[in-house]
Amino acid sequence: MENESEKDADQNEETSNTSESLESALMADTSAVKATQGSDTDAEVEDREKAFAGVTGAELYLEACRLMEVVPVSYFIQNLAKTYINLNHHGLGPKGVKAIAIALVSNATVTHLELEDNCILGEGAICIAEMLKENSSLQELNISNNHLGTAGAEAIASLLLDNMSYLHALQLSGNNFGEEAASYFAEALMGNYRVKELDLSHNEFNEKGGQLLGQMLASNATLEILDLSWNHLRRKGTVALGTGLRDNGALKILNLSWNGIGNEGALALGEALRANDVLVHLDISNNQINNEGAKKLCRGLEVNGKLKILKMANNPLTVEGATALVKSVRKNSNSMMEEINISNVLVNETFIKLLDLVCQTRPELEVIYGEVEGCIAKISKQHPNPMKVIRSYLKEHNLQLWDFFRRIDKDGNMKIPVAAFRRAMMQQSSIPLDRVQIGELVRKLDRNRTGVVDYSHLREQKPAQKPVEREIKEEEKKES
Repeated sequence: MENESEKDADQNEETSNTSESLESALMADTSAVKATQGSDTDAEVEDREKAFAGVTGAELYLEACRLMEVVPVSYFIQNLAKTYINLNHHGLGPKGVKAIAIALVSNATVTHLELEDNCILGEGAICIAEMLKENSSLQELNISNNHLGTAGAEAIASLLLDNMSYLHALQLSGNNFGEEAASYFAEALMGNYRVKELDLSHNEFNEKGGQLLGQMLASNATLEILDLSWNHLRRKGTVALGTGLRDNGALKILNLSWNGIGNEGALALGEALRANDVLVHLDISNNQINNEGAKKLCRGLEVNGKLKILKMANNPLTVEGATALVKSVRKNSNSMMEEINISNVLVNETFIKLLDLVCQTRPELEVIYGEVEGCIAKISKQHPNPMKVIRSYLKEHNLQLWDFFRRIDKDGNMKIPVAAFRRAMMQQSSIPLDRVQIGELVRKLDRNRTGVVDYSHLREQKPAQKPVEREIKEEEKKES
């Protein structure tokens, strides 16, 4: 058996080296068990190392499960050769995830791993971090809702601090991270040049945590997406984040919803938007921001030339605050705003007239508001179904739906950005659709809110199979 092992090692040196490192990992994981059974002799250790030469990832996983006395997950074994593995809600625990990690140390195919809600604890996070020091293929990792705590935060942050993994997307939501964890992540991310997407939502970061992460934002030059929703940043934490945003040159998407930032937080973000020329998406929904806070935010919106999406739903705004937001876009000739979400606000006819006026020069703008005072019963009569209007136009001009989209698609890639689609529909005169109808049309054509109207499926399919045309006919039936 010794000769066979040596022969296998000669045929594949890389596999042999990997096996030895994994055997070391297995040895470390089972040391506690061996301590109660007596120490191994040198001969026993040597035999075990030889036995692992040429072992595949699946065999390693099974052996790890055996030594740690956990039940193997057949789905994991079946998908080791694929790029995406979803092990969410599998009840792995710390030992189960150790076995997973051992099998992935030298895996070269898995790029996206989901491990949410497995109660892996800090112990499991440490094992994951050790694996990532060796693995060079894993790029996206979700270990949310695993009770990682401070020990887990320290392990993951240490990995990031040394830029030892190839991760560019990391989800750590709901892991009971507090202020100490914030200090670990802040220090790690100041010099990290790999992670572009980070989810730290649903944790316990308070004002101090916000201050630490704000300092990090001033230094980090890589992070593009940061989710801090459902924490407790409050006023001071948000002020610090705003200060960091002023000098940040990388962050594009920031989610601060459900943080109780209030009007002073809105003021800090408004000041940040005056200087920041990178952020395109800001979510400050559910943050106790009233009309006064909205007006303070507008100080930044009046000069910012980059922000495209502003989500402010479920704040205590009235039509006064809504009007201030729209006017700030109108005043700013450099505004790139495409969407303002204030979906809970009851507006009036005066606001609608203002919005119609602004959209004449900013046709790409969509403002999502609540109901209109006194006009609820009139809406369906005032705005005929846009699908039916388009269908009538196509019949009249003997055109197919493909032709309709091709005329709008200037790039010719069969995927039209929603803002470009809205602008084209507002500016054309052949199909009589107003702002409200175009908004309804966009919501139908982009049901999943991807930001793109994709009509590529119309190229190859028969008319009867075209989803959009079928939807148009269904809408017509509803009206008849």
